[in-house]
Amino acid sequence: MSTQTQQTGRKRLVHHLDTPFSTVSWPEISPDDQDTILELLCNLLSPIGQHRRDYIKPSKGKRAAKRKANPKDDERPPANAPVPPKPEICAKVDVGFNSITKNLEEHSHAVPKSNTEPTDALSQPYSMVFVARGNQSSAFNCHFPKMIGAASKNTQQDEKTRLVGFSKPCSDRLSSSLGIARVSSVAVERDAPGAEALWAFVQKAVPPVDISWLEGVGDTKYRATKVASVETTVGNKKARIA
Repeated sequence: MSTQTQQTGRKRLVHHLDTPFSTVSWPEISPDDQDTILELLCNLLSPIGQHRRDYIKPSKGKRAAKRKANPKDDERPPANAPVPPKPEICAKVDVGFNSITKNLEEHSHAVPKSNTEPTDALSQPYSMVFVARGNQSSAFNCHFPKMIGAASKNTQQDEKTRLVGFSKPCSDRLSSSLGIARVSSVAVERDAPGAEALWAFVQKAVPPVDISWLEGVGDTKYRATKVASVETTVGNKKARIA
């Protein structure tokens, strides 16, 4: 009996502080709606990728640049070749972790003191943020629900920023639409031209990020400390050697 007890180990309760402020769920979106949103998004971004492929030479690295330091005359592009301006949507789309996070930080900290305060230095808020969750670890995108909830907390319910997490791998599809090697996240500003159909569908299919505890930040109601208890198995005691 004693041998069997030692093999199964001992159980004990481990206590730790719990808080409702630690987790924020991603909005739930049906797979069919995700496919429709992805199709509309790629149609919106396709002019950007087409412009890149037609008029922007992709980088091949430093070694290739050294090998072609003195290209032949027939390989040089015409000096006066006209390059059309970028599509208007380019200025209203942010791509990548850093640029999107920076914008969300600005709007989460922005508290207008008066209606006459200038806001030219502050970029436009996002209407939609799209994340290719199926292509990356949650450690790279788990901050988005909290930051989007904080950035749009003072916005009307219908105008709150929508967060779309694609559960299926779609990074290659977004990369092809944008003409970029790798794409993990895309954000669209509210006044983006041509995004009306996408925004109308996302508004209906995607609920705003729910952070109920953030709405009660100014509440002075006392909240008791929460202590969570988890039963776990600990190792056996080492026998003392006389």
